[in-house]
Amino acid sequence: MVQKRRRRRGKKLPDSPVECVIEGLTTEGRGLVHINDKAVFVDGALTNEKVLIEYTASTSKFDEAKVLEVIEASADRVKPPCRHAEICGGCSLQHLNPQKQIENKQTALIESLKYIGKVEAAAILPAMTGPVTGYRYKARLGVRYVAKKEKVLVGFREKRSNFLALIDQCEVLHVRVGHKLSALSDLIFDLQARDQIPQIEVAIDDSNVVLVFRHLEPLSESDQIKLISFAKAENFVIMLQPGGPATVTNLWPMDFDCLSYKLTDQNIEFKFEANDFTQVNPAINQKMINRVLDLMDISADEKVLDLFCGLGNFTLPLAQKAHHVTGIEGNQELVNKAEKNALLNAITNVDFFAVDLSAKLDGQRWLNQTYDKILLDPPRSGAMEMIHYLGKLGARRIVYVSCQPTTLARDAGALVNEYGYRLLSAGVMDMFPHTAHVESIAVFEK
Repeated sequence: MVQKRRRRRGKKLPDSPVECVIEGLTTEGRGLVHINDKAVFVDGALTNEKVLIEYTASTSKFDEAKVLEVIEASADRVKPPCRHAEICGGCSLQHLNPQKQIENKQTALIESLKYIGKVEAAAILPAMTGPVTGYRYKARLGVRYVAKKEKVLVGFREKRSNFLALIDQCEVLHVRVGHKLSALSDLIFDLQARDQIPQIEVAIDDSNVVLVFRHLEPLSESDQIKLISFAKAENFVIMLQPGGPATVTNLWPMDFDCLSYKLTDQNIEFKFEANDFTQVNPAINQKMINRVLDLMDISADEKVLDLFCGLGNFTLPLAQKAHHVTGIEGNQELVNKAEKNALLNAITNVDFFAVDLSAKLDGQRWLNQTYDKILLDPPRSGAMEMIHYLGKLGARRIVYVSCQPTTLARDAGALVNEYGYRLLSAGVMDMFPHTAHVESIAVFEK
């Protein structure tokens, strides 16, 4: 039984449940209603539903609540695929029909472009969808030993809390790990270092499951033997991390090299380490790359610039179409791996540079070249520092892949309103079903 925590933040919460009709859905996936002229954000509620709510927190500007009872349900409400959906903070939209989820994300993108960037796309791309369960191949699981309950919790935080949720499986994680949370809990509880393991990094490729155990103190020989036994039984690769990312070492099997994934449509293989950034949803990643190639519309004589290129996830497929591709990435280790991946696939018409794209770039050699097309896939903070340089480069077409619609909208506004680009099309991709995260793509033409 999860203990209820009601946060007051200095304000007294109403003692009795309140009946209300939900007005809309926020970008975080919470219902919105105004009670006594004050916004209330309601976990577990959908637009137009009549619900009974319990207040959970109050501030001077807004209140927070959760649904106690759905009196009149929305036609879009579905049974969550995970029995822990109400308490686990890993997902916020499992009670909403997946098709409606992606429609809402498409609407959020269009509104962000309109109201933040002051731009509108000439065309809206069809929403890209894929598996809605078992899709997640990368994750960081929290671990906590709770002495009073004599139990180890493994999973994600509770909704709007720093406490780990008491869950025994996860339906969005790949089933080989998502359905093994109880086994992981039992395993760690049986270790002498049960209170010295704060997290497990999960990385899954086309054939391997890698678990990286972060540990604050050296593990005893008996603990290592138990971990190895578990690895053999589950056919997992287990690694240990006593410090920063550079301290990761194999525990079992000792001769494990690295992970890899293949883009079957391009026949390209990528090798990577467990703590490297890769897309969490391989099905959507393949579709996304195909869409990027289609939207870039590259000719064999064109030069392409790929910004925030990482391991070369887009760079190498682009190189199969272009005369030459230049990849820029801030992390030197990722650049080294991108170069190795190019060699692995015998792709020679690429070069890579390790450059901090949030810093001043004047004098960079690659900026003195001309490019026909540009691709960028920045972090959530967007690419505002790059927009000035993109305007000067003057490429005929820019394709922008984004994991945050508000920063995409901001950058789109600059490209269109300051640097003479036209927003041809934009749309969303369901990289993170059941969550409020929005992956999107936009195409600009000079």
